[in-house]
Amino acid sequence: MEKSSKKLVLTGFFIALGFILPFFTGQIPSIGNKLLPMHIPILLCGFVCGWRYGLIAGFITPITRSLVYGMPPMIPIAASMAFELAAYGLIAGLLYKNLPKSKLNIFVSLIGAMIGGRIVWGIVSYFIYGMKSIPYGMEMFMAGAFINAIPGIIIQLILIPIIIAALERTKVLDNV
Repeated sequence: MEKSSKKLVLTGFFIALGFILPFFTGQIPSIGNKLLPMHIPILLCGFVCGWRYGLIAGFITPITRSLVYGMPPMIPIAASMAFELAAYGLIAGLLYKNLPKSKLNIFVSLIGAMIGGRIVWGIVSYFIYGMKSIPYGMEMFMAGAFINAIPGIIIQLILIPIIIAALERTKVLDNV
């Protein structure tokens, strides 16, 4: 199978995970909002398939999930998440590809993507909330992007480097 075909299939798999994982936490929104289950497959897609596929998967997953299941609500959440997750996939893929391969650079790529995605989310949220005449300031940004997301951030910082390191060690990424 050609590499582009493998990447397309894997991207579909990561999008499917983005649809499924929120079901495990979605019954209790306060938990789902903190564990960020849709973020993990998109970050992995950027690492495994590259920035183009990560960007596409990140953008379409929250929007299509909102259209199919009504969750997350399209405005403001799914719309702002689409840009946030697209940035995650884009930045994770670009940094991982262009930095020398090392365990440290897995973290650098991940943290860069997490910070970049949150900044994009904040900017897009500012405009979306502004269009709805809802005030959106630094306090809301910090709460949504960092304070409320601490459990999800910790899970991502533990889980994703372990998965990527295992894929590197077993040479799986050499075939993608």
